[in-house]
Amino acid sequence: MTKKALFMGDRKRDIIFALIILMVSILVLFIPTGFTSPYPEGSSHWAKAKILNTDNSTVKTIGPTKHGAQQLELELLSGPFKGRHFSASNLLLGKKELDKFFSPGNLAFVVVDLTEDRTDVAYVNVIDHYRLDATILLFVAFMVVLIGFAGWIGFKALISFICSAALIIKILLPLMLHGWNPVVLTLGIVSLLTFVIIFLVAGFTRKGMVAFAGSMGGVLATTLLSILFTNLFKIHGAVRPFAENLLYMGFDYISLPQLFMAGIFLASSGAVMDLSMDISAALAELVHKHPHISRRDLIRSGFNVGRHVVGTMTTTLLLAYTGGYTALMMTFIAQGVPMANIINMIYVSAELIYTMVGSFGLILVAPITAIVGGYLYTCPIKNKI
Repeated sequence: MTKKALFMGDRKRDIIFALIILMVSILVLFIPTGFTSPYPEGSSHWAKAKILNTDNSTVKTIGPTKHGAQQLELELLSGPFKGRHFSASNLLLGKKELDKFFSPGNLAFVVVDLTEDRTDVAYVNVIDHYRLDATILLFVAFMVVLIGFAGWIGFKALISFICSAALIIKILLPLMLHGWNPVVLTLGIVSLLTFVIIFLVAGFTRKGMVAFAGSMGGVLATTLLSILFTNLFKIHGAVRPFAENLLYMGFDYISLPQLFMAGIFLASSGAVMDLSMDISAALAELVHKHPHISRRDLIRSGFNVGRHVVGTMTTTLLLAYTGGYTALMMTFIAQGVPMANIINMIYVSAELIYTMVGSFGLILVAPITAIVGGYLYTCPIKNKI
């Protein structure tokens, strides 16, 4: 069989696999989560609204926060009652992370509650600023840049993005709410995503096999370390935003420590895949240029590549996680809290586990990928690298 025929066969298989993943992902997005609104179906709907006027006479500013109720006059811009004007209240709790403050001309996301006979509007509840249009614009720009730069590989990366979102939103999170073990379930979903993403990008080649093996080694190592150090640090899991709310909503059967553990290797799995693919691609290029390279030299080259990539990737992970708790650290430092006290606080310890365990997994994935690549790339298998 000629090289051209082999290439066409690989490309056809690549296209079929990508289209199958895309269709399955779209189907998954339509799977019901099993959780519905407590309100009767059809009794309310969301709409886009424009703020026409505001009355701030009852709003009091105390320090950096606002308290009271902002009275709004708005016009609905979508839905069956488009064009009608309504009055609404915007209650301010004095918490900047929850409050929203409107000015005339702002767009708002509102929920329209209907009367019992559902023929008229009973109440308009202002939820927040309207961001759906900007979200769609951002996603379209992301698609255009990704596909425009990377072409077919960019399209496959977009499919993996959609697949990841579908599995997390429609499978992972609902099943955890239904009582599935967070660690076991997340490990299964991460393994599936690793398989899909790696082989979408690299195809069913030795390059993909090496990257997948290295990624799974790193994910498993991170999983074990997250379980070990979460118990060692005695992290109860309620340190994550809204985690404790689940208990008061009736989901007290969910283990918050296990939810915390699952979040660690879920968050680091992307970096693990990135690193394993970098090393696998480097080894593939090396074998392509020097097909007679020995297994030992190839493994040694993989270790050298891994050392350099790990040196920057661990810092990248640190910076990524640090951005999430900058304000927390600034608060402690501003109060003159000693560093020993800061490190011993449960919030900081939780972030340390996220950073260090994730980095530990990255360090381990490099030698695993190098060793697997050394053996697979030097095996006399008639397969495209």
